[in-house]
Amino acid sequence: MKNTQEKKIENDSLAAIGIGAMIVFIALILVAAVAAAVIIQTAEKLQQNAQSTGDDTTDEMSGKVQILNVFVDDPADTYVVYFRLAAGSDDTAANDILWQIFCEDPDGGGAGPPAVATTDRIAGDFSDGTAPTAGFGEIIPLDDATDPPVEVDVAEAGVAYRYSLNAVDAGNAQDCGPNHLFTENIKASLYIHVVGGGSTFDVLKVNDASRGAVVV
Repeated sequence: MKNTQEKKIENDSLAAIGIGAMIVFIALILVAAVAAAVIIQTAEKLQQNAQSTGDDTTDEMSGKVQILNVFVDDPADTYVVYFRLAAGSDDTAANDILWQIFCEDPDGGGAGPPAVATTDRIAGDFSDGTAPTAGFGEIIPLDDATDPPVEVDVAEAGVAYRYSLNAVDAGNAQDCGPNHLFTENIKASLYIHVVGGGSTFDVLKVNDASRGAVVV
């Protein structure tokens, strides 16, 4: 009697299906990782832009000078500016507070007829010795009761100060002083800028050029 050995061969495709599923799974992980990296990078960039915009806005809104009032100091050339730093501002050095004043010169600085109106421009900062005429400068706290008052070179947040602003530059024939504005019945534009911060604008109109008069 012969023993017959039968061989049965079966085709098994389960392993191939498993490898395909693994490839698809790895591909999905790679796609998800790339997508996650792009999303994280985009979110980080948006966050940085938002923070930068917020910081810039804060600097512009808080890092600026608030003008409280302006008076005639010397009718010939100077004003007294009462001011304080805006809420939230950091302490600011006097030489980081810049000012510009512009006014119309109806006779064009003495030009021959017909007169052509020009614009006088004078600039400086709140530190000593930088105004067109030496002797004007540093800021003085309003609560300083000493005689003479003590000038400071740093403005602190929450403190009110006064500053004598010389609006005449005789050497360059520029005059926006109280007498000039009053006599010519014109206005001056005053800009105060804080380095790295914001700017403040005010219009000066002199209805009375006597010392101590309020400038509207």
